[in-house]
Amino acid sequence: MSLPRLIGHAKIRDRDVNPRRANLTLVRRVVFDTNTVVSALLFASGRLAWMRQHWREGSSLPLVSRTTAAEFSRVLSYPKFGLSPGDRIELLGDYLPWCEIVKLSQKCPIVCRDKNDQQFLDLAQSGKADLLVTGDRDLLALSGQTSFLIETPQAYRVRFQGSEPTT
Repeated sequence: MSLPRLIGHAKIRDRDVNPRRANLTLVRRVVFDTNTVVSALLFASGRLAWMRQHWREGSSLPLVSRTTAAEFSRVLSYPKFGLSPGDRIELLGDYLPWCEIVKLSQKCPIVCRDKNDQQFLDLAQSGKADLLVTGDRDLLALSGQTSFLIETPQAYRVRFQGSEPTT
C-alpha cells in the first residue's frame, strides 16, 4: 500500500499499486466554495459537472471544514432545489468522501468584505490550500493577496486541463 507523500502543499499519490510501474500525479489541495460544489453536484450536464469526475479521480484533494460541510448541506436543503433528505445525503456522498477534513486553526490574514465568505479563506489558510475556486466576486477581488491562488472555476479548468472545453 502506498502512502501519500507531502511535497510543499500538494500531495503526490501513487495511482498504480504495482511498485514497478509507479504512476505519480500531483494532487492540488483545493477549496471549492459552496456555489461551485452545489453546481457541480446538482447539474449533471452543467458547466461544472466535470468537477465530479475531477475529484473522484483524485486530480484534486478538496478541503472541507465542519462549517463549510454544514453550509453545503444547508444550501442543498433550499426548497427551490426540491431535494429530499435522502437526495441531499446522496449528493453529499458524491463529494465529502473525496475531501480532507481540516480543522480551522488559522485565520487568513486577508479579510473578506462578505463575512459569510471568510470561512473559505480561513479553510484555505488552515488547510494549506493551493487554490480557492470560486465564482464569488468578493473572494475573487482578493486574488493575489493570499498565499494561495483564488480563481474562477473556468480558470481552474484551464489550469487543470490546459485549454477551454469544447462544449
